[in-house]
Amino acid sequence: MIRAVGAISGTSMDAIDVAVLESDGLSRVHTLGGGAMPYPQDLRAKLQAVIADPARAETGNLDALEAEVTEAFAGAIRAVLAQKGLDLGTVDLVGLHGQTVFHRPERRFTRQLGDGARLAHALERPVVNRFRHADVAAGGQGAPLVPLYHAALAAGLEHPLVVLNLGGVANITYLDGETVLACDTGPASALIDDAMMHHFGEPYDRDGAVARGGRVEAALLADWLQHPFFVQPLPKSLDRNDFHRLTRAARDLAPADEIATLTAFTIAATAAVVRHLPRPALRWLVTGGGRHNPVFMRGFAEQLGVPVEPVEAAGWDGDLLEAECFAYLAIRSRLGLPLSLPGTTGVPEPMPGGAFWPA
Repeated sequence: MIRAVGAISGTSMDAIDVAVLESDGLSRVHTLGGGAMPYPQDLRAKLQAVIADPARAETGNLDALEAEVTEAFAGAIRAVLAQKGLDLGTVDLVGLHGQTVFHRPERRFTRQLGDGARLAHALERPVVNRFRHADVAAGGQGAPLVPLYHAALAAGLEHPLVVLNLGGVANITYLDGETVLACDTGPASALIDDAMMHHFGEPYDRDGAVARGGRVEAALLADWLQHPFFVQPLPKSLDRNDFHRLTRAARDLAPADEIATLTAFTIAATAAVVRHLPRPALRWLVTGGGRHNPVFMRGFAEQLGVPVEPVEAAGWDGDLLEAECFAYLAIRSRLGLPLSLPGTTGVPEPMPGGAFWPA
C-alpha cells in the first residue's frame, strides 16, 4: 500500500481540497481524511480574472501566478496534514491536480496551474501532476478523471449506478459491471455562483434559498436545452465558461428568477444525459458542493425517478472525493496503470499519464 496526498481546486475555485489515502492503485483503498483551505481572496480574484480572459488563460505568461498557486497548495497540504496529525514524512507521494484555467480538448490543449517541481522542492516529497495532458494529447477529452476511483469505491455496490459530481461543471460516472462510462453533463454551480456574486456579493446560493424564491423562465430554459452539447454522445467534456455566453440573456431577469432558471438548467441538463446511458441507473449518488443544495437534490429525484442520495449514504466523503481521486491517480501513475479509458474520456486506448517530479 502506498500513502499519497491528493490536492485539487475545482472550477468553483472556492478552496484547495486536500485528502490522504493508502491504496494499491487497484481496488484496495483506505482513506485517512483531509480538509479544505480557502484560497487567499486576492489569489482567487487573480485566477477569476485569468479564467475570464481565454486568450490570456491559453497563451499568457502565468509563471508568477502559477508560483502563487503552487505555494498556496503547499501551504494547504501542510495545514491539512497538521490538522490530521499526519507527518509529511510518512507520505510517499503527492498528487497535484492544481487549478484548471483553460481546457480545450478539441485543440488537444489543457492548462492547469501548479508547478510539480516547485511543490516537490517545497514539500521535499515526490509529486505527480499534469494528469490530463497525455489523455488530451492522444485525442481524449481529458475529463472527467474520477471514474476509475469511483469504480474502485463502488465495487461492492449494486449496479447500474451513477455517481454525479456537482462542482462548477457537472459530470457523471456510469458503472455497470465492467462497464465504466463518463462525461460532463453540463453546468452545475459555476453559472449560479457567478450570478450570486454579481447580484448579491455572495459566493453561492446557500441551501438553494434564492432559487426557491424565484420563478423559472421556461422559454429561456427550453432554448438553452437545444444546445448541441446535449445530443452529443458520451464521452464529452466542458470548460467552466462554455455556457456563459448562452445564458447571458438571463441577466435581464430579476435576480432571483435568474438563479432559479440557472438552477433548473443544471437539473434538466443533468437529466438529459440519461438518453445516452446503456441502461437506466438504479441509484444516483451525488458528490461535490451541489449535493448540499436541496433544490438540486429534489429536482434530480423528480426528473430521474430513482433514489438520488449524497455519497455519504454509501459511506464516502463527498467533500474529499476529488482530492482522494488525485491521490489514487498519482499512485496509478507511478505504477504505470491507466488514468482514463475510451469510455470515460474518448481516448483511443486505456491511457496512463502524469508527470513525475522527485523530491
